[in-house]
Amino acid sequence: MNRYFPILGWGRVYTRDQLVSDFVAAAIVTIMLVPQSLAYALLAGLPAEVGLYASMLPLIAYAIFGTSRTLAVGPVAVVSLMTAAALSKLGLSSPAEYAAAAITLAALSGFILLALGVFRLGFLANFLSHPVIAGFITASGLLIAAGQIKNILGVKASGENLIELGKSLVPNLGGTNLITAAIGLGATLFLFWVRKGLRPLLLLSGFRPRMADLFARTGPIFALAATAFIAWYFDLGAHGVKLVGAVPRGLPNLSLPNFSLSLVQNLALPALLISIVGFVESVSVGQTLAAKRRQRIEPDQELIGLGVSNLAASISGGFPVTGGFARSVVNFDAGAETPAAGAFTAVGLAGATLFLTPLLAYLPQATLAATIIVAVLSLVDLSILKRTWNYAKSDFAAVAATIVLTLSVGVEAGIVAGVVLSILIQLYKTSRPHIAVIGRVPGTEHFRNIKRHDVETHNSLLSLRVDESLFFANARFLEDEINAELSRRSEIKDIILVCSAVNDIDLSALESLESINNRLHDGGVRFHLSEVKGPVMDKLQKSGFLPHLTGKVFLSQHLGVEELQAKS
Repeated sequence: MNRYFPILGWGRVYTRDQLVSDFVAAAIVTIMLVPQSLAYALLAGLPAEVGLYASMLPLIAYAIFGTSRTLAVGPVAVVSLMTAAALSKLGLSSPAEYAAAAITLAALSGFILLALGVFRLGFLANFLSHPVIAGFITASGLLIAAGQIKNILGVKASGENLIELGKSLVPNLGGTNLITAAIGLGATLFLFWVRKGLRPLLLLSGFRPRMADLFARTGPIFALAATAFIAWYFDLGAHGVKLVGAVPRGLPNLSLPNFSLSLVQNLALPALLISIVGFVESVSVGQTLAAKRRQRIEPDQELIGLGVSNLAASISGGFPVTGGFARSVVNFDAGAETPAAGAFTAVGLAGATLFLTPLLAYLPQATLAATIIVAVLSLVDLSILKRTWNYAKSDFAAVAATIVLTLSVGVEAGIVAGVVLSILIQLYKTSRPHIAVIGRVPGTEHFRNIKRHDVETHNSLLSLRVDESLFFANARFLEDEINAELSRRSEIKDIILVCSAVNDIDLSALESLESINNRLHDGGVRFHLSEVKGPVMDKLQKSGFLPHLTGKVFLSQHLGVEELQAKS
């Protein structure tokens, strides 16, 4: 029960001091989440209030099932973009159908995450390499920012990628609403200044560093309040400025997702991608924050926590959610001690939907667009291209392909291409493992690559070290390397395969070793193994390979060379 319900662990020892810390953190995060939730709902193509709905029940669900003490769950920029991309392909004209599809998408994502967690399949997320994730988030940030230019300028534009957005935006620039542009650009500049300039100003005013950080992070609320007041006072809606409009007051109605076969088929792949990307982002944030307090999270249980959170979002009229970086950092810095802070935040957001929504009607959409742009541009890291180019061209290829396809085709194409290319590159690498001819370092028992060190070798003995586990993709490569060495050195009588880096041998590789053994035997060459690991030795003994081995299995390479030299 403790494994599946982490609340039973920290809840038993919950103290009054923790309650106070969690309550204070919740108050600060609630102030931050109101504008974020509204903005990300609009980014997903949904009514603004849906963002608030997606930020309540999921927080309570995560407080029960999540293992991170400070992770804040809710709508995030990248997942909102992926949601918009997935739903836009359905061709739905009715807002009600669009919202219903978002609910179904959240439910599918929840079930996928829940299944991965129950069956402990969190390792599947490892197929998303860090360079690919970094490239995808960078491209998504640029795509999101470009997509908000229309709201900043007050013009019409649409498109799922940078090319379509550009073609749609440029012809409409002449229709820019100057008042909207003034609000949008002004809010953008103010928010950028808040991020960089407000903290030093507060420190000079006598604020403590922690409080200065918190006020700087909640800067967007000031921009929202100021622009909403200006829009109300000057009736900017009558001058063509797009406002959020009336936001329904009250808590969301509970509903069930639509699991029609055609809808599920269309949303299955996007739900899978959203689940994996959301899980990777959430776990990365959770592990980073947990390490700062010498705590730990359980990735498989995190899958369950995020899965239940998405199911909670679906039944409360929301859309897919995950752990967000910005809000989690604010929650951490504000002093949150337990996941109860998230539950308190949910209560605060519920109060906002009950009492504050009439004030949101005059909020300019340009201000929310500015909030999104400032938030997502902090995710853009183009330096990943330089780092991968300098370190490994294969990683650069995966990152570049992910960025280019995300920007030019769309988010789904970008992430799928990144994953597939990463897997193909890894398979190519493992299919051609590093195999070194080694010799003994004079005066020692150490053996090193003859191309890198001045070592001792023997004409009748070939020592090969393979630096990879042996499996179907690289077994043939090992055979070719041995045959190549034999063709160059006809005096070889013994070959020792050093297996110190071999962690596994599958059936295809075993058959390849049998073939090598038989061919060497026919050519009068003995085949030996050395430094075989215990689990690998167990498999070889079960297979019946060892009795037919023409040579021996040596405990160490040194002992093998010594024995064979003595016999020669």
